[in-house]
Amino acid sequence: MSKFKINRFWSVVATILVIYGIVKWIIPAVSRNITSLPFPLTVPGTLVFIYMTLTCVALFALVTFSDEFLEEFWGPIRKMLRGEYTKAFRLVVLVVVPLIVGWQIYDITVPKVQLPSSLRIQHPSSNFPKKFEAIKNPFNEPSKERVAAFIEQVKEDEIKFIPQVQKDIDTWKEEADPDHTLQFLPGEPVKKLLAELKAEKITEATAKQALHQIDLFEGRALYAMNCRPCHGDSVAGDGPMADGFKLRPINFTDNGTIETIVEGYTFWRVMNGGPGLPTEATPWDSAMPEWKKNLTDEERWKIILAEYDLAEKTPRIPESE
Repeated sequence: MSKFKINRFWSVVATILVIYGIVKWIIPAVSRNITSLPFPLTVPGTLVFIYMTLTCVALFALVTFSDEFLEEFWGPIRKMLRGEYTKAFRLVVLVVVPLIVGWQIYDITVPKVQLPSSLRIQHPSSNFPKKFEAIKNPFNEPSKERVAAFIEQVKEDEIKFIPQVQKDIDTWKEEADPDHTLQFLPGEPVKKLLAELKAEKITEATAKQALHQIDLFEGRALYAMNCRPCHGDSVAGDGPMADGFKLRPINFTDNGTIETIVEGYTFWRVMNGGPGLPTEATPWDSAMPEWKKNLTDEERWKIILAEYDLAEKTPRIPESE
């Protein structure tokens, strides 16, 4: 087996090339199969640099572990410099290697001739319909009729949730056998409502708060199902798929995002996604899908309600007010 042993120098070179290939090409290819996306999730250049630096540090520690390892590593380099592999080979190495290194440094440092890049507008509005500017989220301030209907549903224990969560609630009811469906939500407004129900004195204010809690619960559920992969648990634009996009999802917790726009714009933006943006949204196009194709108006409004709540932000008030 000893005659098949690879020299320390060539094992170091092979290790560097293999690890670079894994990080640069294999990981993105595997990620594409795992996520079933039409594009690979590329590894950022900074992360590649970190991996290769750690690799070189580990290999340096290995090579310098003993004088024997170090001597074995330097062996091929000395032979090349002495011309033992032929003088022609030495000449090629001493000419080609500096040229490659020099070209890389030159390519990185030389000023590039490029067309001026256009500035991207974060909230483009040239095609924003005026009719959306004054509309408000109907779930922020439920009507008296909706609150009254909700009170009757509470009394009859006939609360209906959105289909996306109803199945889980039905399963919970079968297993827990609760006194009332709303015990599924442990929040203070619902607890107060159930206490008033028991005392047969439900007030409109309490019912309104409990209804808002239900809307938030459904909005957060819809957000988790449709938006979390990109925008993240905390709506900070740090979801598990965020790094796969050239233009990262917006961080809603930042003061310069959803707090600077009216709710009608947010609704229109979610409705039309990236394909509905005007030309000033380029040169980095948003990857957000057209949610009007998959979600109803009510579902999109509930998601927006949850987004503002998770971000702890309030929408901008229209100037007309």
